[in-house]
Amino acid sequence: MDLDQRLQNVTIIGAAGKMGSGIGVLIAQEMARLKLVPENKGNIYRLNLVDVSEEALDGLRAYMKAQLVKAGEKSTVMLRELYRHRKDLVENSDIINAFVDDSTSVLNYSTDLGIAAKSHLIFEAIFENEKVKIKIYKKLNRMCSKDTLYLTNTSSIPIGYLDDSAGLGGRLIGYHFYNPPVVQRLVEVIAAKNTTEELKAVAGELGKRLRKKLVPANDISGFIGNGHFIRDGLHGIAEVDRLKAKFRYPGAVYAVNRITQDFLVRPMGIFQLIDYVGIDVFQCILKVMRTHLPDDSLRSKLIDRMAKYKVLGGQYADGSQKDGFLKYEKNRPVGIYDLRKKEYFHISEEWRKRMDKKLGPLPDGFVPWRGLLMDSNKEEKLRQHFEKITAMDTLGAQLATAFLKKTKDIAEGLVSRGVANSGEDVNAVLMNGFFWLYGPINNYLE
Repeated sequence: MDLDQRLQNVTIIGAAGKMGSGIGVLIAQEMARLKLVPENKGNIYRLNLVDVSEEALDGLRAYMKAQLVKAGEKSTVMLRELYRHRKDLVENSDIINAFVDDSTSVLNYSTDLGIAAKSHLIFEAIFENEKVKIKIYKKLNRMCSKDTLYLTNTSSIPIGYLDDSAGLGGRLIGYHFYNPPVVQRLVEVIAAKNTTEELKAVAGELGKRLRKKLVPANDISGFIGNGHFIRDGLHGIAEVDRLKAKFRYPGAVYAVNRITQDFLVRPMGIFQLIDYVGIDVFQCILKVMRTHLPDDSLRSKLIDRMAKYKVLGGQYADGSQKDGFLKYEKNRPVGIYDLRKKEYFHISEEWRKRMDKKLGPLPDGFVPWRGLLMDSNKEEKLRQHFEKITAMDTLGAQLATAFLKKTKDIAEGLVSRGVANSGEDVNAVLMNGFFWLYGPINNYLE
């Protein structure tokens, strides 16, 4: 059975979540495209969107409609070609409306897992709980055809473990989209030892059709993305613990977050990134990795305390940032959670200036991440930036140099332990999945 046939009936489990909904938009667009191919006339296409509550599905309906309209507006040239046989569609708005109608017509919404029984391709995008995932896979395995293929969006649970536990016989592959799937180019692809060659081929072809950059990772818990991010985050937390005697806790969090954003020219500081992912999600991934890896360092008392106090970060439904390590107004940090007082310390302009003076200035000619993003000469400018950083003797420069080295050590460790096949693959994940301007394996310190 080829991919076109499998795409006639697809199910997404956890479809109302951040990841499942984005995957749903991508697959709905591909189904709409297939419907318009003359050779497919008469074929019936169904995309089953399954989640636990009708309330969640109501929100998903609105999201799917809005995202498909956006997709149509960005693809009018392609859509004109697809709808060239429709002489009644004259204006761009007519074509976009037709595309949205064709896309939404394939959608089935349900809270009943049984709707997946006739699917030959199933995406699973539920929360990171291996017991629940295995339970769902066992149910699906009993009701679905034995040639059904499964793609899991897990970001940390070993694929072979899930496959063996559910008895899927190699019909499961890791297909880790990055958030949000509609925008992010990266998909981390993780095959287990017994993953079938057919499934590997299907996963590769699907990635091409969805115009994603596929990066392979080996089946070791955390894979490349979280394998690096979690350890990078733990190092940031360790730096806070080391610096809090000098700066007090709020000052240490501020310093490490600013170092990792401005001095290292990243899109956000490490504590903003942990907040974005979710402190509870960070804690969950730590537990998964600790369960499947012989590494007891994969734990954090600070993360556990934040989770205990229900200071969790994450995003609201509109995409705005929830408070976590940092308090946000219009998605900008304005406070730092004080564990001792259990309240947010306000970042006043006067306090910020005092902290920045302790860290020292950024190098002359500094350009922030956003300013370099589309700069054709960014590699040379980054090299010059880090040459200046390493030549400075300020506290900020020293912290940045040490963090840059640790980040590289973490990345090289992923290669030496066989998580990644090469340094290029590690760099590709961080640059495409985390929007870094440069890979962690570099020669900036040489």
